[in-house]
Amino acid sequence: MMMIKLWMVTCLQLAELFVSSVVHLIYGFYIFSTAVAGDVSQKLSDYLFKSNVGGEETDQSQSNVEGLPPIVLVHGIFGFGKGRLGGLSYFGGAEKKDERVLVPDLGSLTSIYDRARELFYYLKGGRVDFGEEHSEACGHSRFGRDYGKGQYPEWDEDHPIHFVGHSAGAQVIRLLQQMLADKAFEGFEETNENWVLSVTSLSGAFNGTTRTYLDGMRTDDGISMKPICLLQICRIGVIMYDWLDISWLKNYYNFGFDHFNISWKRTGVRGLVDCLVGNSGPFATGDWILPDLTIQGSTSLNSNLQTFPSTYYFSYATKRTRRIMGMTVPSGVLGIHPMLFLRVFQMSQWRFPQDVSPPYKGYRDEEWQENDGAMNTISMTHPRLPVEHPSRFIRSDSECQTLQPGIWYYKIVEADHITFIVNRERAGVQFDLIYDSIFQRCRKHVFRKIPQTLPNQSPRAPRSPR
Repeated sequence: MMMIKLWMVTCLQLAELFVSSVVHLIYGFYIFSTAVAGDVSQKLSDYLFKSNVGGEETDQSQSNVEGLPPIVLVHGIFGFGKGRLGGLSYFGGAEKKDERVLVPDLGSLTSIYDRARELFYYLKGGRVDFGEEHSEACGHSRFGRDYGKGQYPEWDEDHPIHFVGHSAGAQVIRLLQQMLADKAFEGFEETNENWVLSVTSLSGAFNGTTRTYLDGMRTDDGISMKPICLLQICRIGVIMYDWLDISWLKNYYNFGFDHFNISWKRTGVRGLVDCLVGNSGPFATGDWILPDLTIQGSTSLNSNLQTFPSTYYFSYATKRTRRIMGMTVPSGVLGIHPMLFLRVFQMSQWRFPQDVSPPYKGYRDEEWQENDGAMNTISMTHPRLPVEHPSRFIRSDSECQTLQPGIWYYKIVEADHITFIVNRERAGVQFDLIYDSIFQRCRKHVFRKIPQTLPNQSPRAPRSPR
C-alpha cells in the first residue's frame, strides 16, 4: 500500500514539473518572440520613415533635466534593462513617465551581491569590481564589465538618487545602500548611505519566498536544490546557453554570468561537464539569485542590512489571494496570469515540512499563505527578518503627503507579481496609478535638504524620525 501511495505521489510531482516547465517555456518564448517582432517592426519603420526630429528632441530633453536627480528602475529575477530584448521594456514603458529615468541591465540570475556591485559601477562609472575575497570564494573573475564614465558620474551625497526596485531588485537596492554606508567600493572612500534619497519597492523580495521551495530549493538549508525540480531544468538550460556563447543571442539577452567564464572558448568540453555535474560555476558555489530568495537566505542577507534614518522608504506589496472560511485561496482565475496561477494556489496551501526545522523562531504557515504567485505578501511589506524594521501600513497614497525618513510605508495592492511589468495593457489604469504615484512622490513629496511646497500648503521643514 505504501509503495502504491509513493508511486502516485511521484507521478503527481512529475506531472506538476512537466506542466510548470511547459508553461514557463511557452511564456519565455512568447516574451522573446514579442521582443524580436517589435524590434523588426521598429527597424522597418525607421528605414521607411526616416526623420531628423529625434536629435533635436534629445537635446531639448537633456537641457530640461539637468537639475533632476535620476530615478533608477531596478529589475527583478529573469529581468532585463534598457538595450536588451530589442525595444521591449521590462517596466512596461513606465520609464517614459519622467524626464530622467535610468533602467540598468543587471544579471537576470546573478546574486544580490553581484548585482549590487554592478549597479554601483553602472551609475558611477568604471570597471565592475566584485571584490577580491568574494570573487575567490565564489570562483569567478574579480572584474567584470567596464561602464566607462557611468550614467551618473556626479553621484554623491549632494547628488543623491531615487531607486525603484521590482521583486529581487528591491533587495539589490538595499544591499547597494549598505555597501555605500560601509564604504565597500575600493577607490571610493567618500560613499555613505545618503547617496540614496529614496527607495521604492514594487513586490519587493525582502524576506524570501516559499515559492523557492516549490521550484526546487531544499527547505532544510535554503541553499541547495532537489535532484529533480524546475530549477534543475533551469540550471541546465542556463549553463548550455552560456557555454554555447552565441554572441548575437547573448547581446539580445544575458543571464549575467560572464564573469564565471563558462564559454566553450575558455573552458572547452571539460568545463561544460564540470558545470553540469556541479563542480564549478555559479550553481556550484551558490553565487546566484535563488539562494538569496529563500527565507533562510534572505534572513542571512538582512542581518547585515539597515534601514537608514535619512532615507525615505515606500513599499507596494501585492497579493492575488483571499480568505474564505478560514482558508487562503486564489482570488479568481481571470485576474491571475496563467504562468502564476498554479503557484498562487500552491503557495496559498504551503506547509513547511514537519521533519524540518522552521526557517526562524515563531514561524507560522498561515502567515505566509497570502501571495502574488511569486512572493508572499508578508515578505513584501517591509524587512521583518531577523529583526523587524520600522513600518507603517497605509491604505491610500494620500496619507503620504509628508513622509518621515527611516520608516517603511507600505500599501497592499490587489495584483499578481507581473501585473506592473512587461505588459502595460494587462494592468490597465492601475498601471498608470501606481507609477504616477511613484514618480510624483519622488519629484514632489520626497526631499532631504530643501522642502518643496505642495499644492495648497505652506513651506515647512521635514520632520525628523521618531
